[in-house]
Amino acid sequence: MLKRVAPKIPDLKRFHCRFDRNVYLASKKTLTPVGGGVDDPMYCDVPKPYRKKSERKPYPTPMKVLIRKAKEEKEHRKAQPCRLLEKPPDNGLLVPELVEVAHHVHQARQSLLLGLSKLLQVVPIQRCRFCFEVHVGYVGHEVRTCMGPKGGFRSAMHVWRKGGVQDVVFFPKCFHLYDRVGKPRVGHEERFSVPRIPAILELCIQAGLDLPKYPTRRRTHPVYSIEGRIVDFESVTETDEMDRKPYAGIVDSLTRSNIGTKVEELADLDLANSGNHQDVMTDEIKGKLRDLSIGTVGSWFEMMSGAKKIMEQYNVMTCGYCSEVQVGPKGHKVRMCKASKHQSRNGLHAWQEATIDDLVGPNYVWHVQDMNGPALDNNLKRYYGKAPAAVELCVQAGAPVPDQYRSMMRLDIIPPNRDEVDLVA
Repeated sequence: MLKRVAPKIPDLKRFHCRFDRNVYLASKKTLTPVGGGVDDPMYCDVPKPYRKKSERKPYPTPMKVLIRKAKEEKEHRKAQPCRLLEKPPDNGLLVPELVEVAHHVHQARQSLLLGLSKLLQVVPIQRCRFCFEVHVGYVGHEVRTCMGPKGGFRSAMHVWRKGGVQDVVFFPKCFHLYDRVGKPRVGHEERFSVPRIPAILELCIQAGLDLPKYPTRRRTHPVYSIEGRIVDFESVTETDEMDRKPYAGIVDSLTRSNIGTKVEELADLDLANSGNHQDVMTDEIKGKLRDLSIGTVGSWFEMMSGAKKIMEQYNVMTCGYCSEVQVGPKGHKVRMCKASKHQSRNGLHAWQEATIDDLVGPNYVWHVQDMNGPALDNNLKRYYGKAPAAVELCVQAGAPVPDQYRSMMRLDIIPPNRDEVDLVA
């Protein structure tokens, strides 16, 4: 899978005593996968196993860059203590080009959940009773990766039971902010009065999605920053009178996603009475099932790409030790962290920048090339690939394998049989 690029040394006599060491170090740095570099979007390796609970999540942005930005912001604040924030969404206004993206992400999420609920009627999913491991197939795998309680007594074997839609894709919840700029933090005393909703839904609301059940404040004028504190001179009555007029044209001109419409058209498909196995289905039902799986995987990609685009402008924070997420410029102050070293923080979360995997849990599962074959063997786990559970479910239902996950699923590798393990190097 890897090719070695030999370095070019112009003068061998000059580096005679350190030639071998330099060649080794240079060749170690220039290892690149065949068919593309490490930064190639078409090449994606199998995700690493779970980190230890005592370890902190890696920072998406290097710490040196964060320190440099903080120093620049501090110097800029000293030079101009009172200034008008002009760049949205830091000034309380919406980013106009992301309003339509937020609506499409919300539609794609609804279509994804609808499609997954239909596909689970045909393709079963297994979940471990003691940990968060998920497997798509009729029989659970035999890979010993269980990290649940008393896993040593079972030799890290999983105990499988039937799973649901919530096991395929995980949407962590966060506190809903009525005013993301004026009051960006939720105090510990407000933890029961502020509703908690899925973080991706909160991200869409802050980016321009309006839901009557979760109201939010829309400003018409930017706010001021006085020595680092946000000051708003716009009255609430003036905001209520405007009633979203600056964004009315954007919302009215939104077009519904074609992928979401395709999934909703196939939502009336009755798969429960058509047979629990794909081999006993008619050709017509198989064609509709394939179209449904293609539309569902399309909703997955539309939701993930749109969420990544919104996260480039709107801040999303996560705890460095647990899975807590908060959408907004700052993390909340609720003392609810029970992860490692929480005693030194008095239960507060160690907030840092979040990634798309923190906002939407992909739940990577082992890829099964033949669902009617034997269960995956623990001795052959290095030959198996992985994919997000939603993508694996759609592929097993008939959707073509996406190019983004082709290398991760290791489709070009033929695993040996169980009796051939000792014969393979």
